[in-house]
Amino acid sequence: MNAAARDLTPPPAAEIEADVADALAEDLGGGDVTAELLPDSADIAYLLCKEDAVICGRPWFDACHRALDPQVEIDWKVAEGDRVAKGTVLATLRGRSRALVSAERASLNFLQTLSGTATVTAQYVAAVAGTGTRILDTRKTLPGLRLAQKYAVRCGGGVNHRIGLFDAVMLKENHIRAAGSLVAAIRHARERHPGLPLIVEVETLDQLREALTEGCDRILIDDFDAATRREAVRIARAAPFAGRIPLEVSGGVDLDGLRAIAQDGVDCISIGALTKHVRAIDLSLKLGPPPG
Repeated sequence: MNAAARDLTPPPAAEIEADVADALAEDLGGGDVTAELLPDSADIAYLLCKEDAVICGRPWFDACHRALDPQVEIDWKVAEGDRVAKGTVLATLRGRSRALVSAERASLNFLQTLSGTATVTAQYVAAVAGTGTRILDTRKTLPGLRLAQKYAVRCGGGVNHRIGLFDAVMLKENHIRAAGSLVAAIRHARERHPGLPLIVEVETLDQLREALTEGCDRILIDDFDAATRREAVRIARAAPFAGRIPLEVSGGVDLDGLRAIAQDGVDCISIGALTKHVRAIDLSLKLGPPPG
């Protein structure tokens, strides 16, 4: 995986700090009564990755620890977006023992969750390597962590779909029915929001031809069978359309069938499972020097 080809720009610092403030307030409440049993002296800790993973979430991890100990020293051994093997020491920390222990859970929660999203995304990206198809995420994110999870998708080599309901117009079955026709829906959307990207979901090849003729920024062919999908690609690539509008596949896509869909020639495949089916990476933070 080429880090240079990925957008590793994290969300704004204010967003990360707000995420961290919520997480620490939830965990600490009125104070860490167990950490109070420890001497509040300088100590060292190390962060261990216990399975193969793509690492993501360093800004949140760092912010958790610095919120409780501004003088903590964090020495990362790996970069954001790196693929690491089981048993890798990711970082060492030097700071106050109470603060290290109090920040442990919140910092690991961010790192393990975002690394999980990045790791799964990397698997999907690898499955379509060489086809030219891009892997997109969806809005099926954990409440309150959308920007964080979409950043993790980018760390894994994926591409963000729209962030929310405000930054792109996406016409689906209900919008088309309410407007009276697909063409009417497209024209109304262009009139109301001329500066926003327009994505149109089609259910038939006739609707596909209408969307291609009327024009939009991307066409979503949702739940087409393989033969219809290949015909959709042929139509979109042929004259007079010449592949100007990308085709996106969504709905019922799993890792096993992913490459076959990409090889049909579609431009994008959106995968809700990247952010919806989260399996956290196994990490631990231990007081003391790293082994070896």
